This record gives sequence, structure tokens and C-alpha cells, in this order.
Amino acid sequence: MDIKWESKRDNYAKAEKFTKLASDEGCDIVVFPEMFNTGFSMNVASIAEDEDGETSSELSKMAKKNRINIIAGYVVKTPGDTKGRNIAVVYNKTGQFIAKYVKLHPFSFAGEDQYYLAGNDSVVFDIEGIKASIFICYDLRFPEVFRKVARDVQAIFVLANWPSERKEHWLALLKARAIENQCFVIGVNRTGRDGNGILYPGLSAIFDPSGNELFCGGDNVEFMKCEINPQETFEVRERFPFLQDMHW
Repeated sequence: MDIKWESKRDNYAKAEKFTKLASDEGCDIVVFPEMFNTGFSMNVASIAEDEDGETSSELSKMAKKNRINIIAGYVVKTPGDTKGRNIAVVYNKTGQFIAKYVKLHPFSFAGEDQYYLAGNDSVVFDIEGIKASIFICYDLRFPEVFRKVARDVQAIFVLANWPSERKEHWLALLKARAIENQCFVIGVNRTGRDGNGILYPGLSAIFDPSGNELFCGGDNVEFMKCEINPQETFEVRERFPFLQDMHW
């Protein structure tokens, strides 16, 4: 998705278009990038909202109207806090909120830690009968947090605003997380250029539990569709029971 800089209404409209398209094409889940409604902005005072605010309402309505599960990231702030939280949320086909994750590793290289509080735990949830987890962008560089949920999940979603400058790292790390944790890794990245002039490559990709690339989008592609077989996670782990040898 090419996110319109700090323009929630424009991004809601674009998200609605893609949600309807995904539903019409028979998809079960539609996934949007990190901070899908604003872009990767440090302007917390302007873009942050309550957890049950406008964006939550819009995502719930989209999911219910189109009978599809939605995963997306945006910024929230609790009254009294000086910093925001970079979160990912999950809504089911009835528009019901089912999971929330707060980014564990604010991207200090870009000053994110000065504006956003770090989360304190991972999350595992059930979506369409699949056990899944979710992380956000910079978390991808910390394999230990993926290991924490590995035994419990069949798929891990990674929402990102990952820049073109380090696009090789994005694909290499997604693949590594899939291989070492023997599960599907679904990386959803933005495309276009943000309000800070940073260029993004897209390259949303899915890797299977053996680390094979199922698809990878280009820098001008905003909508992609892919089918996975969640049972494959169990089959790969039974054939190659590497996770059983973890010492913790």
C-alpha cells in the first residue's frame, strides 16, 4: 500500500477498496502495513488516538461489511502518557476485535524510541483456525522474540515500513525467520515515498515453513493475493523436528 502521508481519511478509503477487492476474490484475511493510516510518522500529537477510536471503528466496520479478517497497524496513545504506542490489531469477519500487539522494539536509529513506548510481550491468536502471531518492522531483526512464539504458531505476520535502502535485509530476514521457526512468515511492507522523503520498496512477501518464497511483490504493486496451506507447518515440523531440540 502506498500510504498517503498523515491523511487518515484517504488511507481509510484506500484500505476499504483493497478490503472489498480481497473479499470479492475470496480471501480470508487482508493485511495492511505498519501505521497504514498515516505512514511512519513521529507526529504523535497529531496522529495518535484512543485504542477504540476512529481507526478501530473503521477497521471493525470494514471487516464486518466485507466479511473478512483484517490485520493492520496504527498509532494509539493512552491519556496521561507522553508517548504513543505503535500497535497491530486483528479483527475477525464479524468485526470483532480479537488481538492487539505493541511493537517491542521501537526503531531508535530513526528516533522512534523518543516518541513511542515499547511493548512488553508477544501475542498468539487464532484466525481462521490458524494459530498465529504478529510483529512490527524492526522486530524482524530480533530472532529471539520470534523463537518465543515459534512452537505455538503456524504463521507469523510482520507489518512494516521498511525502506528501500535496506530491502535486501528485509527479504533475507523474513526468509531466515521462516526457516528457523518452521512456519509461514508473511511480510507486508508499504511502497511509495513518505512525508520525510524516504522511499519504500514494497516487496511484500510470503515464505513457507521451509523458507521457500511463495511470492514477492514489486515496488509499484499495492495488492497481492496468495494461498497458503497452514497444515504444511505441521508436516514440515514432523519431517524435520528441529524445534524439539531447542534448550529453552
